[in-house]
Amino acid sequence: MRELINDPFYEKIKSYNRCIIDYCLIESDTPHQGYRSHLDTILFALDKVNERYTDDEPFLWSADIEKAEAKCIDSAAFLHIPDDYKSKSAVFGGKLPYWYAFLKTPHRNGYGKDDFVKINDVLFPNGMETLEVYEWNTDWSNYFDDGHEWWGAACWSIYDRILNRYVVIMASTTD
Repeated sequence: MRELINDPFYEKIKSYNRCIIDYCLIESDTPHQGYRSHLDTILFALDKVNERYTDDEPFLWSADIEKAEAKCIDSAAFLHIPDDYKSKSAVFGGKLPYWYAFLKTPHRNGYGKDDFVKINDVLFPNGMETLEVYEWNTDWSNYFDDGHEWWGAACWSIYDRILNRYVVIMASTTD
């Protein structure tokens, strides 16, 4: 596996410097094998995100992969933003949705629905029909501990069948 560090997405996300999501775009040398490939990908992504942060502080996130569980979810639901997303009463049923992780951070970021769409247009240029999305639990790594305190934590792995690449999206923060 290798991170696609030269992908145009990484240049685009730089303009969203208040984004608290960790994104990792990955290409694999092995054929896609469903759940197993997604599992390998989240571990690889955690290592890559670890490398990004250890330059600043000597902390390594650990993983207990035996605790990692995921379910395949609908790509349209994953990328959906409710009409009332700006409302304080926007309810999402306990799981942190991707739109919320991008737009509703503990410290306001000023991003709107158009920003969310722009980012995902770069991430998923062929649309949502070619995506296989897994939503992971977040008790398999201490990366997610801050989010468990208050705001929330989330992890998704997305396989794009046309681009033959994975996108891992992880979020965890507190106030």
